[in-house]
Amino acid sequence: MTTTAPRVWVVDDDRSVRFVLATALTEAGYDVSGFDSAQAVRDALAQKPAPDLLFTDVRMPGDSGLQLLDALKQKHPQLPVVVMSAYTDVASTAGAFRGGAHEFLSKPFDLDEAVALAARVLGDHDTAPDDAPPPSGDSDALVGDTPAMQQLFRAIGRLAQAPVSVLVTGETGTGKELVARALHRESPRARKPFVALNTAAIPAELLESELFGHEAGAFTGASRRYIGRFEQADGGTLFLDEIGDMPASLQTRLLRVLAEDEFFRVGGRELIRVDVRVIAATHQDLERLVAEGRFRADLLHRLDVVRLKLPPLRERREDVGQLAERFLQAAADRLDAPPKRLGRAALQRLRDHDWPGNVRELQNLCWRLAALAPADLVTPQDLEGLLPVAGDAQRPVDTPVHADSWDDALRAWADTRLRAGDADIHAQARERLDRALLETALVHTGGRRAEAATRLGVGRNTLTRKLGARGRRG
Repeated sequence: MTTTAPRVWVVDDDRSVRFVLATALTEAGYDVSGFDSAQAVRDALAQKPAPDLLFTDVRMPGDSGLQLLDALKQKHPQLPVVVMSAYTDVASTAGAFRGGAHEFLSKPFDLDEAVALAARVLGDHDTAPDDAPPPSGDSDALVGDTPAMQQLFRAIGRLAQAPVSVLVTGETGTGKELVARALHRESPRARKPFVALNTAAIPAELLESELFGHEAGAFTGASRRYIGRFEQADGGTLFLDEIGDMPASLQTRLLRVLAEDEFFRVGGRELIRVDVRVIAATHQDLERLVAEGRFRADLLHRLDVVRLKLPPLRERREDVGQLAERFLQAAADRLDAPPKRLGRAALQRLRDHDWPGNVRELQNLCWRLAALAPADLVTPQDLEGLLPVAGDAQRPVDTPVHADSWDDALRAWADTRLRAGDADIHAQARERLDRALLETALVHTGGRRAEAATRLGVGRNTLTRKLGARGRRG
């Protein structure tokens, strides 16, 4: 039985804002339509049903967003409306909430925040994307026919219905978040939010606020109330990745929340009660961290009610072909190209590799093959420079053989283009450089744009703009 994605409308006379927000929401799995004015929305409502959620700017030519909000609430009182504005004065915010706005989003806003807001608003929708796979389609690739994986699948099936904490262990890149998502998706909480947080990726001084939220004025820069991950996950599942890196002070507070299901926001006096299932993950030996005094033993006991261990890819080599096929198909879908196929010799070469980076390393390789392999059939020659050669175990994971000679390849490319009489090759080179960097960073971060932008050293808006421009050209 197929389901329909939630319909979201974005109203903003600024084409760039409309485009990037609509793109982010589309990639999150929503059916998005954009409008440049309140009148355009009225015209659309005369011909089709109201959406499930509407984002609107305040200041637009013609009727303002607040006037549109007032009209919508008269005819569609149950329609949630998020008001957006760069003018966060009292009059604007009060007017928005007085008119029935569900939430007020200050510009400039982070796209991840906007998408998370949509997920919270639509959390009770049959197809809310809290537990839907990211747009690449490959993050659902918890697949395998080997005995180790079949045993894992049976354990997930049993544990999904049990309201107990689960600790997922395994080497980096084995797919621990996929296990957490599967536990959520098959549980009675499936229609509620799945919220993930990598505790190692958040600065220690911000992690408490990220987990528990804060009140306006709680600290410098806290201009408004922030709802933390525990509240976002209320009724659903909170996945805490790299739990072994959590600071000791926060371990104490997390233990209290797990024991009592209640907490205070940072700077708050209101006791917040939540119903959250916590799934934690780590690649570290937590027992060793306990022995070293770096992790609380009582917290480990709380988290480790049941433990699931993911096998490294080198221990299930028979699954390499199935995984590679899934990743190549996902990459082809993203690149809008025919999927590459692995030849027999190339497949054997992949099975012989030890995969120190596990499934994530294989995923990265498949993306590179999808972009670089010249023919539909992948041969061992296509793998040269992408995998360490036999006996070269000292080479870092995922480092091409000629990584330091990319400028030589660039010179050769420029020479070929100039000999062919091409013009404007500087712009072509810049575009290809941007594309290579952005796509590679997105592969390494699992499609998380904010993290990709940070690792590249560019602004999130810059990355989004370049991806948008690339999409328009493509």
